[in-house]
Amino acid sequence: MAHSLPFPEYDHLDGLGIAAAIRRGEVSRSEVTDAALARLHARNPAINAIVRPLDAVARRMLDEVPAGAPFAGVPMVVKDLLATIAGVPTSNGTRVLQDLVPDHDSELVARYRRSGAVFVGKSNTPEFGLTPFTESEALGVARNPWDVTRTTGGSSGGSGAAVAARIVPIGHGGDGGGSIRIPASCNGVFGLKPSRGRMPTGPDIGDSWRGFVQEHVLTRSVRDSAAMLDLTAGEDAGAPLACPPQERPYLEEVSRDPGALRIAVTSLPFFASDPSEEAVHPDCRAALADASSLLQSLGHQVDVAAPILDGPRLAKAFLTVVAAECHADIQWLGEQLRRAPRSSDVEATTWALGLVGGSYSAGDYAHSVRLLQQAGRTVGTFFERYDVLVTPTLGTPPFPVGQLQPSGAERSLLALLGRLRLGTVLRAAGLLDETARKVYGFIPYTPLFNVTGQPAMSVPLYWNAVGLPIGTQYAARLGDEATLFRLAGQLEQARPWSGRAPAGLAGWEG
Repeated sequence: MAHSLPFPEYDHLDGLGIAAAIRRGEVSRSEVTDAALARLHARNPAINAIVRPLDAVARRMLDEVPAGAPFAGVPMVVKDLLATIAGVPTSNGTRVLQDLVPDHDSELVARYRRSGAVFVGKSNTPEFGLTPFTESEALGVARNPWDVTRTTGGSSGGSGAAVAARIVPIGHGGDGGGSIRIPASCNGVFGLKPSRGRMPTGPDIGDSWRGFVQEHVLTRSVRDSAAMLDLTAGEDAGAPLACPPQERPYLEEVSRDPGALRIAVTSLPFFASDPSEEAVHPDCRAALADASSLLQSLGHQVDVAAPILDGPRLAKAFLTVVAAECHADIQWLGEQLRRAPRSSDVEATTWALGLVGGSYSAGDYAHSVRLLQQAGRTVGTFFERYDVLVTPTLGTPPFPVGQLQPSGAERSLLALLGRLRLGTVLRAAGLLDETARKVYGFIPYTPLFNVTGQPAMSVPLYWNAVGLPIGTQYAARLGDEATLFRLAGQLEQARPWSGRAPAGLAGWEG
């Protein structure tokens, strides 16, 4: 069957490969943009990964690409949260901000422009990026290209799905509790969360979620992630946090031998209410066992070991901080609307979480932050003995869409108490506790490294019996992305994944 979409090679090239083809004159920037937009309009309706196509913006950007830029003419998507593109609405996943048009780029977006990337769309995200699934009322459900009945993960679920569906080779994401690594695992792509203070957050934000959040990209290849980090990392004016610069370009690290690393592996969940291995889905444990065998075959020292943590206590402290941040987000929303925020402005669960956050005292908040910082000390000490800690990325495979949403009755009660502004009652009744329990069952591993600030990545080495991708997570010492890129490059060479693609993509020849 003839390929129905332009530039068929596009589906098989990463971002640096596309840029090289442009430099060699094999294809023009305009033809590449046409190829990306054709795939967007052909493939996106089934998965809703991109919520705002930017055809006109992309074509204008072609005339502004800096000469010699490493990603000159390479299409990417920008998540519809945090990162602002001048003149393009940024909804943050909410109904009432659909027409909020910033008059300037965020610093990270400005650096993407200098990289040569071309923005072809804004990608789907849950409201305020609060959930590890992408199912907002404002933007709709993002669906997994490997099985459209399943979640893409979140909160960068749209970017993960767009990269997996070969709409773009690079998708922007932000990670405050796993939101790059979660969709990387669910969609079978590569995703690295940089160290705290590595990425710019200005000019409008200081440290997001007490420094938990770091932005970067989801990609099909390790080298695209490394090259983009080289081009975007580094503090910006007034940054409250800064990470020491790397020794050499990360792109060079990808092809360097990592040597024999001291690697700890564990499937014990860090944040789940049930701290036993049996609480983790067998497919996720199988993916870890497979990765452990591969690491040993590559000459690494692999031990079963884990830092000793009080998971349930840390989970509660993390949720306390997130709830307080949600309360602040709703206050910020009111500032954008130039009026007091209302329960009808946001989803019932968002409003309820914000009310709960507002019910905590300053002492509650400070105590939670201290507990989380103590965990950072514990984990930091653990990494004096090990170079890398490996876990499953998630506690389950991608689940059916809607599975982690509150039931209809729970939603109605949340809405009622929310309208009455009974945050203390909501907190005392524990109405969000069951939702939190289910969420932590899905993401028992990723939030820890937002708390500690360490770099962590999800690598797509394993697919289960029904063809769903299952990632494994690798974390290193604070500031040591270099070790992760060396290891990821070695794993990619030993077990290539870029040739795997979801079946049924429009125009895909395989």
